[in-house]
Amino acid sequence: MSRAVLQPSQQKLAEKLTILNDRGLGMLTRIYNIKKACGDPKAKPSYLIDRNLESAVKFIVRKFPAVETRNNNQQLAQLQKEKSEILKNLALYYFTFVDVMEFKDHVCELLNTIDACQVFFDITVNFDLTKNYLDLVVTYTTLMMLLSRIEERKAIIGLYNYAHEMTHGASDREYPRLGQMIVDYENPLKKMMEEFVPHGKSLSDALVSLQMVYPRRNLSADQWRNAQLLSLISAPSTMLNPAQSDTMPCEYLSLDTMEKWIVCKCGTVTKCSMHRERRKFLRSALKELATVLADQPGLLGPKALFVFMALSFARDEIIWLLRHADNIQKKSTDDFIDKHIAELIFYMEELRAHVRKYGPVMQRYYVQYLSGFDAVVLNELVQNLSVCPEDESIIMSSFVNTMTSLRVKQVEDGEVFDFRGMRLDWFRLQAYTSVSKASLGISDHRELGKMMNTIIFHTKMVDSLVEMLVETSDLSIFCFYSRAFEKMFQQCLELPSQSRYSICFPLLCTHFMSCTHELCPEERHHIGDRSLSLCNMFLDEMAKQARNLITDICTEQCTLSDQLLPKHCAKTISQAVNKKSKKQTGKKGEPEREKPGVESMRKNRLLVTNLDKLHTALSELCFSINYVPNMVVWEHTFTPREYLTSHLEIRFTKSIVGMTMYNQATQEIAKPSELLTSVRAYMTVLQSIENYVQIDITRVFNNVLLQQTQHLDSHGEPTITSLYTNWYLETLLRQVSNGHIAYFPAMKAFVNLPTENELTFNAEEYSDISEMRSLSELLGPYGMKFLSESLMWHISSQVAELKKLVVENVEVLTQMRTSFDKPDHMAALFKRLTSVDSVLKRMTIIGVILSFRSLAQEALRDVLSCHIPFLRMLLEKTHAFLSPFVSQVAMNVYELSSAAGLPCEIDPALVVRSDGNISPEEEYKIACLLMVFVAVSLPTLASNVMSQYSPAIEGHCNNIHCLAKAINQIAAALFTIHKGSIEDRLKEFLALASSSLLKIGQETDKTTTRNRESVYLLLDMIVQESPFLTMDLLESCFPYVLLRNAYHAVYKQSVSASA
Repeated sequence: MSRAVLQPSQQKLAEKLTILNDRGLGMLTRIYNIKKACGDPKAKPSYLIDRNLESAVKFIVRKFPAVETRNNNQQLAQLQKEKSEILKNLALYYFTFVDVMEFKDHVCELLNTIDACQVFFDITVNFDLTKNYLDLVVTYTTLMMLLSRIEERKAIIGLYNYAHEMTHGASDREYPRLGQMIVDYENPLKKMMEEFVPHGKSLSDALVSLQMVYPRRNLSADQWRNAQLLSLISAPSTMLNPAQSDTMPCEYLSLDTMEKWIVCKCGTVTKCSMHRERRKFLRSALKELATVLADQPGLLGPKALFVFMALSFARDEIIWLLRHADNIQKKSTDDFIDKHIAELIFYMEELRAHVRKYGPVMQRYYVQYLSGFDAVVLNELVQNLSVCPEDESIIMSSFVNTMTSLRVKQVEDGEVFDFRGMRLDWFRLQAYTSVSKASLGISDHRELGKMMNTIIFHTKMVDSLVEMLVETSDLSIFCFYSRAFEKMFQQCLELPSQSRYSICFPLLCTHFMSCTHELCPEERHHIGDRSLSLCNMFLDEMAKQARNLITDICTEQCTLSDQLLPKHCAKTISQAVNKKSKKQTGKKGEPEREKPGVESMRKNRLLVTNLDKLHTALSELCFSINYVPNMVVWEHTFTPREYLTSHLEIRFTKSIVGMTMYNQATQEIAKPSELLTSVRAYMTVLQSIENYVQIDITRVFNNVLLQQTQHLDSHGEPTITSLYTNWYLETLLRQVSNGHIAYFPAMKAFVNLPTENELTFNAEEYSDISEMRSLSELLGPYGMKFLSESLMWHISSQVAELKKLVVENVEVLTQMRTSFDKPDHMAALFKRLTSVDSVLKRMTIIGVILSFRSLAQEALRDVLSCHIPFLRMLLEKTHAFLSPFVSQVAMNVYELSSAAGLPCEIDPALVVRSDGNISPEEEYKIACLLMVFVAVSLPTLASNVMSQYSPAIEGHCNNIHCLAKAINQIAAALFTIHKGSIEDRLKEFLALASSSLLKIGQETDKTTTRNRESVYLLLDMIVQESPFLTMDLLESCFPYVLLRNAYHAVYKQSVSASA
C-alpha cells in the first residue's frame, strides 16, 4: 500500500475498529468453545476418538498440511466410508478456523493502514481510538494464542479437508492458507513478536500514553486512604460540586484492561498484600458511598463518576482474587483467600441497584448539564479553533445543536434518549484528526479532546446507564470459575458476620448472560443453564441455613416451654412442703433445680447465650433473603422468600410429626397437651420470622396445619391425625376391650384398672377433658371428623357381627319378641339362644367407642366455642329448630352440627355406617330382633363380678354402663335408615328389658343375682341417655321403687367396701 495514494479520511478507521473488536470477541468465544469441547470426552467430535479412524487421524496429523490420498488407500479406507458425515459434522469447526484466518487478515490490514497513516495515540485525548486500538491488539493476540492451545486443530482441519477432497476431488479452496497459518502459529509468541515489529511505534505511543493514567490507578490502599478517595463526606462543602477530571473516561477504566495492554508489551507485577489492603479499603469506601447515596440519591448526579470509579476499582480487585484462587501459594495463603469478599460484592450490587433505581434522577441532572454547560463550553472551543475544515465543523456543530436541544421535560415524559450516533461521530472525528496530515490535528488541540471525552461520559449518564454498569461492574467471569464461586459462597455462609451479604451470589448469576456473544449462540444455553442452577443452589442453601437456625431456635423454645408444663411442678411443690415442715430430704451435695425463667436474668451485658447467637445469625441471614423481592436470571424469576417459605413448610411438617414421638414398637406417643405446647412454641418462633423477612407465615401455618388434619399430607406421609387416630383406636380402646381400662363418667375420662400386667401409659393422661381439648386444637374439625369416621368404621364392623349373631338366632328371637308376657316360655326360649355374651360384649365395645367419641365431640365443641363463637351459636339455633324432624334436610343439619361437636339425637355418621346391603324389609327385621336380643340378654350381666356399680365413678368397672349410649345410638341409627319409629322400637326394647330384669328379682341363686341392683340401674341410664324415652314410660314398665332401692343398695355397698 502506497502512502502517496492513501487518503486517511477514507479509511474508516473508527468503523473498522468497532466491527473488528466485536468480531474478535465473537471469534474468541467460538474458539474457546471449540477448545472446551475438544477437552471434554463427552462433547469431543466422535471422529477424533473413533478407533476405526485412529490410524487415519494419526496419518493426517503427521503429514499436515500436506494432502496425500493416492498411495494411502488402506489407512484412509474407513475415512472414505464416513466422508459425508465428517463433512457435515466438522463443518462448524472447520469454518470457525477459516473465520479466524479471515479475521487475522483484516486485523493485519488495519494495523498496516494505521501505521501508514501515522495515527497519533494518546489515551487522555483520543480515548476511544486508543482504547479500541489496544483492545484489538490484545484480542488478536489472545485469539491466536488460544488457537495454538487447541491440540486437535490439525486433526479437525485435516479430516475435513480429506473428506472434502474424497467427495469433490479437490481440497477446499481455503485449506492451503489455513494449513499454513496453523503451521506458522505453532509458536504463537515468536510469530507475533515478528508480526508486531512494524507496528512497534504505534503500539509504543499508545502504551506510553498510559504513563499518566496507570500509575494513578495502581496506587496502594494507604495512598487511596490518605487522598480520601471515593469519599463524599470528607469535604462537605464540595459535596454538591460535580466530580470533574480532565481524563474522565480514564478514571473508571479497568486496571485489568490496562494490565492486559501492558502485558502484551512488557509485563507487570503487583504484590499480593497490596491487593488485600485495597479490598479492605474498598469495603469501607463502598459501604460509605452506598449509605450516603441511599439517604441522598440526588448526589448520584454530581457524583456519578465516583460510583463508576468505585465499581471499576472493586471489580478489578475481585477479578484479581478470582483468577489467583486456583493458584494459591502456600506461603501467602491469606492473600489469596478473602472471607469478606461477599461484603465487597454486596456493596457493588447495592451501588448498581441505586443507579438502576434512580436513573431518572441522573438523567435530569445530566440533561441540564449537557444543554446548560457542555454545549456552551464546546461552542466556545469550536469558535476559538484557528483551523476547522468543513467536515469537522459540521460534526462539531451537530454536537452543539444536539446538546442545546435537550430539555428536562423529555425526561419527565419518559422519552428514550439515544446518543450512540453522537458518540460514533466523535469516534470518527478522533480518527480524522489523529492521522499525521490532518488539517485539524487533535494533538494540537488537546483541550478539545478532553472536553469531548467529558461530554461523551455525560451522554452515557443519560442513555447508557445499563451499558455503563456492564462496562464497570460486570462480574460474569464467575461463570467460568464455578468451583471458586461456590467456595466463596460456602465461606460466606460459614461466617455469621458475612451471611447478611450472601444474597450477592445469586445476584451475580444475573450477570452471566452478558458474557455471551451472538456469534456463539450455542453457548447461550450452557451459560443460561449454569446461571439458573447456581442461582437455585445458592438460594436453596441460604433457605436451608435459615431453616436450620429457625429449627434450633424452635428446639430451644420448646425446651423452655416444656419446663412450664404441670408435670415439672411436683418437685418444686415437694421442696416447698419439705422446707415448710423443715424436713431434710435428698443429699447435701445435690444442686438446687433452676426455676423456669432463670435464663432471662443477665448479670453481664457481655454474656451471650446460645439463643442470642442463633437469633443474631438468623437476623443476618434473613436480611440477605429479604434484600430483594425477586431477581430475573435468563428470563426466569427467582423469589428468595419463597425458598424460605417452602423449606419452613417442609420442616414444620416434619417437626410436628416428630414431636408426637410416636413409637410403633412400644406404642408410645406424646400427650396431646404436651404436643400442643410444643407446637405453639414452634409457631411463636415462626411468627417472629415476619420481623426479619416479609413472608406470610400465616400461609405456612394454613398449609401445614390443614394438611395435618388429613390422614396423609401432600407427600403421602402420615400426619398427627393418622398417628393419634391409630393410637387411640389400636392402643387405648383396645386395652379398654381387654378389660385393662374403664370409662369413668364422673371423671369424663378413661382410667387404668389395677391388673397384673401394668400398662406402659396412664389412660387418664390421654383421655381427660384437657387432653381431648388439646387433641381437638391439634386436629381441628377435619381431623376430629376423620377420628370420628374411624371410630364409626369400628362400630360398623361390630354391628355387622351383631347382625350375623341375630341371623343365627332369628327364629328364637322372633318368638321371644311376642312372648315377653309369658315368663316360662321366655325362660325356655332364652336357653336356646347362642352367643349371648358375645352380643353384650360387642354392644359394650360399641358403647365404649361412642363414649370416647362423645368426649371428643364435647372437647371439639368447647374449642370451637372459643374460635368461632358466633358461627357455633348459629349452628345451635339451626340444630334446635330442626330437632323434632327426621328428614334429609334434618340429616344434613345433623351432619353439620356433628362436625362442629354438637350432640345429635340421631348420629349421621352412625346412620351412614350402619346401612346394610340386603333388602330393606329383612334389614328392618334384623334391626328389631337385635334390640330384642340385647334386651333379653341384660339379666346375664348380674352374674358378672365386674358388673358392680361404683357411685364414685358413676359407672361399672366392666364398662356395661356404656350400653346405655350404645343402645340409644344404634337404635336411632338403624331405625332412621329403615324409616321406622325410633320411639316405638325403644319402648318395645324397654318393655322386654324390664320384663327380663324383673325375673331376676325372683331368682334365689346368689351367684346369678350377685349384682342385680347394679344391672337394674342400666334401665335408668338408658332412659336418661335417650331423647325418645321418659321416666314416666319407665315407671309403667319397671317400678321406680326398685330403682330407688337399687341406688340405696349400691351406695350402701360402696360405703361398706371403702370402710
